[in-house]
Order: sequence, then structure tokens, then C-alpha cells
Amino acid sequence: MAETKPRYRPYTSPAGGWGAAAATAKVLLEQSVVTKGSRALLSMNQPGGFKCPSCAFPDADCTKKLEFCENGAKALAHEATKFRVTRDFFAQHSVADLMAQSDYWLEMQGRLTEPMRYDAASDHYVPVSWDEAFATIGRHLSALDSPHRAEFYTSGRTPNEAAFLYSIFVREYGTNNFPDCSNMCHEPTSRGLPHSIGVGKGTVVLEDFEHAEAIFVIGQNSGTNAPRMMTLLVEARRRGVPIVAVNPMPERALIRFTEPQDMVQMATLGSTPIASEFVHIKIGGDLALLKGMMRVLFEREAAGETVLDHEFLAGHTVGVDALRDDVMGESWPDIVAASGISEEQIRRCADIYIRSKATIICYGMGITQHQMGSQLVQQVANLLLLRGNFGKPGAGISPIRGHSNVQGDRTVGIDEKPSPAYLDRVRDVFGFDPPREHGHHTVESVEAMLAGEAKVFIGLGGNFVRAVPDTERAYAAMQGLDLTVGIATKLNRGHLIHGREALILPVVARSERIETAAGEQFVTIEDSMSNVTASRGVLDPASPHLLPEVEIVCRMAMATLSGSKVDWAGYIDDYNRIRDRIAEVYPTIYADFGARIANPRGFHLDIPPRRRVWPTPNGKANFLLLPGLAANAPVGDPAMLRLATVRSHDQFNTTIYSYNDRYRGVKGDRMVLFVNAEDRAARDLEAGAVVALETISGDGIARRVEGLTLIDYPMSPGSVAGYYPELNPLLPLDYYDRISGTPAAKSIPVRIVAAA
Repeated sequence: MAETKPRYRPYTSPAGGWGAAAATAKVLLEQSVVTKGSRALLSMNQPGGFKCPSCAFPDADCTKKLEFCENGAKALAHEATKFRVTRDFFAQHSVADLMAQSDYWLEMQGRLTEPMRYDAASDHYVPVSWDEAFATIGRHLSALDSPHRAEFYTSGRTPNEAAFLYSIFVREYGTNNFPDCSNMCHEPTSRGLPHSIGVGKGTVVLEDFEHAEAIFVIGQNSGTNAPRMMTLLVEARRRGVPIVAVNPMPERALIRFTEPQDMVQMATLGSTPIASEFVHIKIGGDLALLKGMMRVLFEREAAGETVLDHEFLAGHTVGVDALRDDVMGESWPDIVAASGISEEQIRRCADIYIRSKATIICYGMGITQHQMGSQLVQQVANLLLLRGNFGKPGAGISPIRGHSNVQGDRTVGIDEKPSPAYLDRVRDVFGFDPPREHGHHTVESVEAMLAGEAKVFIGLGGNFVRAVPDTERAYAAMQGLDLTVGIATKLNRGHLIHGREALILPVVARSERIETAAGEQFVTIEDSMSNVTASRGVLDPASPHLLPEVEIVCRMAMATLSGSKVDWAGYIDDYNRIRDRIAEVYPTIYADFGARIANPRGFHLDIPPRRRVWPTPNGKANFLLLPGLAANAPVGDPAMLRLATVRSHDQFNTTIYSYNDRYRGVKGDRMVLFVNAEDRAARDLEAGAVVALETISGDGIARRVEGLTLIDYPMSPGSVAGYYPELNPLLPLDYYDRISGTPAAKSIPVRIVAAA
């Protein structure tokens, strides 16, 4: 259990290294899978093995025996755990009892083992047959007076084959309601970048890091959220490549890192300094930094230097003059005030960028989770376009996506705003006319539940109710539904906040073998750099009563769609048939899917901007404007601080592995608030004081979280940070980017108040 008062001691050792090795050994021991887990780790991210169920970073060339990181090992250990949640467990614990437990406690109970249904009379989950479970789903969906009253959520861990069939099932059912985990993280990439360069994906591949002359990492904690990326950054620093880290709070792995597979460095307790420049912006200061850097470029051009790529600009872009006018209209005092850093440092960053002939800009949710996240992504593209940093080795834009296959799900049809061309292909391949009107993204789905419009929720993976904003309202929304269905490997809060009827359907995990009547099957995964590879589990399923995601999707469809023209039963056994249909619906990028996936290294989906081809309406890359310097709407309260919700190092998404956060020096608690010491002192508060945090909003809803212990941390002034999902109650449902629908979780306006 969490301690009542956290212990905080600044962490001064390098990230990675012996700390990561010890944490890997510890988690294998805790889950009692030292032998089994160690063997499975040898197959993770290797040709012929399975893809890490954690982050979406690509695999290296596999010259290494071990192609996994500490957090990937944690994800596998918790998936391969010996602990089980059985019918006896549910008989012993009512839902009310389980609600009193922490998210960490729920996670530690182990793997689900058989389908369960909620019994309202006893407040317990009780066993249900698979046939009865599917019949229940079909009965509810068939009884709705409109298909738009159902919401179909997808977790990023869902493989391509299941996600593709899910999209076909739901569209044949009659709706485009696809709230998706990408709505809450990198949707600004999917919605913002196409207007700029024509695609909603990054343009960088792993080989580009070998040729880059400068790397910028903006709003992304690589050491925790994509640890395998650290190997590339270490290699770049050893070549003398400058790495600029932009973040309101320093992240240990971007300061110093020890490569756990470097035996010499491990033996000598050595490490590599990573960031050559740490840019300590205030929360929301990214826009001012980007505009400041662009202003330096335009100033130096005006002074007679050639720093822009004029040939590239003339042949490939539209709108540079309007961008120049916008950027030059911002004064340096305003840029400095909005960014929270000095003009000198902005000029230093711009000089690094100008001296580089090939630059990569990586970014994470520190860019996307703002009210203008989609437009912030476009400003990153603007900066790269000015010097032609697309379509050449070592250059490009690189969104570092979180969940494994979150990008692949979007590629194969999990999209609430499908294009007409895609819908035409679905019609031609499957023989039904899919709905044309746009469906709900995540925020809209919760709004539909609150309004009583949505009646059924099906979650293909994930922990929806803990991931979405406005926790109390989200709980009320889910509890008003007629049916909730959770398709999962582990017990989570989403199974306890349920509708009047509820089902828990346990699924085969990524690391486990899939056997059908046609033999062993594999699935495919798309990583954050658009590489598609096969994933073959190596472990026995946790229970003989689990079903693969593909079969669950097909049987839901068969129970719901009477007279369907789709051969759902045929897809259950032979996944090659699914890949054939994917190739038919996506003939350009997935042509010869079956043959290409036979390559142990997989294949790369075509990204036209890598060839300097721009699939925009005008055939050009477009400079797009974001007037002003504010990435979020202004707030008039002088006591306001901007809150960013963050993960701990012992966490992946909503999954909590422990109460510790090694790299930030926190042990034994998650109810903490990282605060600048001067901001704390200005409020007459002592370090270690226990306070409450309130949201500043104009919607008349009081949002407050109690019991937060103040920890002095090198935050930028005016900025605070605390853990997700504990602080999700402070994030208003309506506080999101209007282009993408992504909640602005990195810029919540709050005030510190006395604890109750």
C-alpha cells in the first residue's frame, strides 16, 4: 500500500544502467516469472517473436541479443504473471469491495481467466459462457433504435487484424463511433499534419538518426515512455550530434544515460551525457520557442545570410511569406515572456538548427496535449520546412507515439472521421454501404453518455474510464449505460464502473500463442515509424478459456448482424484472409501484404513526404499560421498555475507497476505535486505540505483533488506537474483541442488551496 507521506530524494545517478537491470530482475521476481519471463524476453522484438506490448518505438536491426527495455520487461512480466483472477476471486470480492482498492492493487491480482457477467442482485461478477456473452452483446446492439447509440472503443494494443475487422463490424452495424486511445494523445498529429505535409504520421525512420546532424526532443520523456529510443540518442551524442531537450521539467534520461547493454559502460559505472542544451520552457511555451527560432532564421536572412532552403521552398511549399509576416510580428520581449526562457537561449537553439544540414524534431504529448495541439504540430513542421528538412537522410518530423500499434489501428480503419475514398473501398470489398456521417471521438462519446444518447459501450482493450478527462463525470457517464463490455487481459477500474449489465471478456495476450483450427496464427503491428512487422506469441495462454481478439470481434459481429455479407466465421481461423482484405481496402500501402510480411524484418508503409511528394489538395507542403504566442486560452486568475499530468517511471498509461518514480526520486506515493520552490514560497507554503488542487474554469463545475504533497522540483516558474490518472478529475471534459478532440492534459489551469 502507499505510504501516507512520500519519501523524496533527488535522483542523481544516470538513467538506465544498473538501476534498469535491477528493476527488470525485480519485476520478474515479483510476478514469479523469472525463468518463463527471461526466456520470453529473448523473443521480444526479435524476428519470429512477438512485439513489445508497451511502447510503439521501432525495433533496431536486432544485432543485439536483447531488444527490450526496462519498461518493456515490466509490461511482459505483468502479462506473463503467475497470478490469476478466477471465479473464486470474484466470489470473494463484491464490486463495491473492489472499488475500495487502488488501481495498483487491481493490477497486481493477475490475469483474467474466463468470461464474467455482472450480477446486480449480489453485486458480484459471476461466470458466463462465451455463447451467452456474445448473445447478450447481440441482444443489446440489436435492440437500439439507432446504431449511433453505441460507442466502440479501441486500445492501441489491438493488432491490425482485430482492429480492421472491428472497423468493418461497426460500420456494417451502422456507425462511425470510434472513440480511440489516439484521441487522447497523438490525434493532433493525425489531424494537424495532413494539412501541412499531407500525411498524419512521422516521416523519420531509424536509419535517419544515423545521419542527423541535430536532434530536438520536445515535450517527450524518452527514458520512461520510449526507452529504446535512448540507444539512438546515446549513439548520436557519441558522434558529437547536438541534442536539444525541450521540457518544463528535466527528465533524467535526457541528462545522463547508461546503456544497459554496453558492458564496458556498465562495468565502469560510466554514462553518456545526452542533452547538449536543456530548454526549460514554461508549460505552453513551445509555440513561443518555435516562433522565436523561426524569427532568428528570418532575421539572419534579412541581414544577408542564406539560412533558408530557397530551392526547396520554391519547388515544394506554399505560404512562407505569410509565415514570415506572422513570425516577425512577434516582439522579442513577448516571445521571452511567453516561452519562459531567454532570448539568448532561443538564439542558441536556432544556431544549432541553422548549422545542421539534417535535423530531426521528435515530439511527444508535451506538444499535442494543448488546446491548440494540432496547430502546434503544424508549427513544428513549419520550422522543419524552412530548411528543407524533409525527404533527405537524417531529417524529418518524428512524433514519438505511446502505445504499441496505436498508429496501426488508425491506419486500418479505427477512425471516427473516415474519408469518402476509404468508405468506397469498404463498400466495394465487403458489399455493404458503410455510414458516411462522422462518429464520436473520445470526448464526444462521454458527452453522448452524459446526455443519455449512448446506451452501449464496448471497449476493445484499455481502461477507458481512467484514461478520459473529468473522472467524476466519466464515472457517472459509464454508470448510466445499459451495457458495458470490457475486453481485457487484466482487471482494471473500467470493469468496476459499469452499466446496468456488464461483461468482462478475457483475451489472449500479445506474448501468447494463438492456435486456431487452421494452425498457429500471427498478427501484425505498425510502429511509430510506419514499419509493419509480424508478432508471434511464444507463451501458453494464461487460461484455456481465453479467446483471441480476432475471434471475439468476429463472434460479436455474428451475434449482432443477421444476414451479414461478411464471412466472419472464415476469419476466425485464418488470419491470412484478413490480411488479404486489408490489402484490398488499402491497395496502395498494403499491396502484397501476405508476401511482404513474410520478410522477418517486415516492411515500411509508404510515406510520400519522404520522397518530397505532398498528398495535400494543392500538391505542396503548406506553411500554416497560428497567430499570437498562446498555445492555450488565457486565464485571468493571478494565482493560476499550469498543471501537466505525467506518468511515473513505474507506470505505462493507466497501468501502475508500483508507487515509486525512480528518476524523479519519489518513493512510496503517487499523490504528489511537483512545484517550483519560488512558486511554493510565494504562496507561503512549506516543502512537504499537504494541499489540494482546484481547477480554474468557467463552467460552474467544482473540480478538486485533495491530499497532494508538495515536492520542490526544478519546474519552470508557473508550472506544476502531478501523476495521471490520479489528477484526471481536474481536467474538464470540454478542455480540448477543437481540431483533434485531444484533451489539453498538459496545460490545465489550477490553483493550490488549503487541504480540507
